[in-house]
Amino acid sequence: MQRRKFLKGAALAGAGSIGVASSFPMPAIAQSQPEIRWRLASSFPKSLDTIYGAAEVVANRVNSATGGKFQIRCFAAGEIVPGLQVLDAVQAGTVECGHTANYYYVGKDPTFAFDTSIPFGLNARQQNAWMYHGGGRALMNEFFKDYNCHAIPAGNTGAQMGGWFRKEIKTVEDLTGLKFRVGGFAGQVLSRLGVVPQQIAGGDIYPSLEKGTIDAAEWVGPYDDEKLGFNKVAKYYYYPGWWEGGPQLSVMVNIEQWNKLPKEYQSVLEAACAEANIWMVSKYDALNPAALKKLIAGGTQLRAFPRPVMEACLKEANELYAETAAKNPKFKKVYDSWVNFRNDQVAWFRVAENTFDNFMIAGTQQRRAAAPPKKGG
Repeated sequence: MQRRKFLKGAALAGAGSIGVASSFPMPAIAQSQPEIRWRLASSFPKSLDTIYGAAEVVANRVNSATGGKFQIRCFAAGEIVPGLQVLDAVQAGTVECGHTANYYYVGKDPTFAFDTSIPFGLNARQQNAWMYHGGGRALMNEFFKDYNCHAIPAGNTGAQMGGWFRKEIKTVEDLTGLKFRVGGFAGQVLSRLGVVPQQIAGGDIYPSLEKGTIDAAEWVGPYDDEKLGFNKVAKYYYYPGWWEGGPQLSVMVNIEQWNKLPKEYQSVLEAACAEANIWMVSKYDALNPAALKKLIAGGTQLRAFPRPVMEACLKEANELYAETAAKNPKFKKVYDSWVNFRNDQVAWFRVAENTFDNFMIAGTQQRRAAAPPKKGG
């Protein structure tokens, strides 16, 4: 009996220690800590419950893990600053932190794009691998110091779609003169092929597409795109978004505010952002399939970018990277690490992940083809 009690007690103690180790600091830790109130400016509207919602995941976890001692209040794009000015607000100390995609700021320096995604880059898992174990975070935060910021990965959409087009893209020549809402470094690649890139915040894309101010627009994927109604004003839905294989969102913290945080609060914020990082991509993976089916049933025409278009874009991307690295030492330092990591990752994923995925895709198609028709269908 005593032995059974001991084993039972040990098992419970072990389970408890695992839970604490893999969870967040208990509110008791914060009892002796100061009360802190921060504001977070998001680059996204509240209607996008997943990409905006990741900031709320961070705020809620920070609040609960500190027993309410450390609170972060989230503000949607436009409530404090416009969506594309979040970095500026954090840098200036207008807000303590923000949630944004740093490739929005490539006009300041193209090196910003590595914190989110660059064309023909990393998928979501590879981005996490580079950030957490490949030196990516250290390189980016060294760069962000010049902008008075400290960055923490806090979300990923997974591979995105290529966007909504009023007309089909059949050849490279069809890109000439196309006014395309596209973020980050992709605009610079596409401009070399005649595209006129437009940087427009998420909440302003629909009216621009509806009025014909732009000819095409990319955002995220089926779940968000259907919410924003792009299918009502553009017929053709292209894939893949080769410029965003695994785009990361980050919580940007004013570096003075970060340095003033108690170490326990820094740890809580890091853990909360890691939770949001997983939460966002898993939610998109869960919701995109049904949304895509709904769009297609409503008349959306799904199209793959023609291979010659993809190859032309890849060629221009590689030339742009070489040119940028030659004149921008900060970009070169990050790119040299990033490109070697990407090449190794692609070689590894080809062996296991890609082979498995392709087999499962082929098998699913065969099973659907062999399935008897539904009654009444």
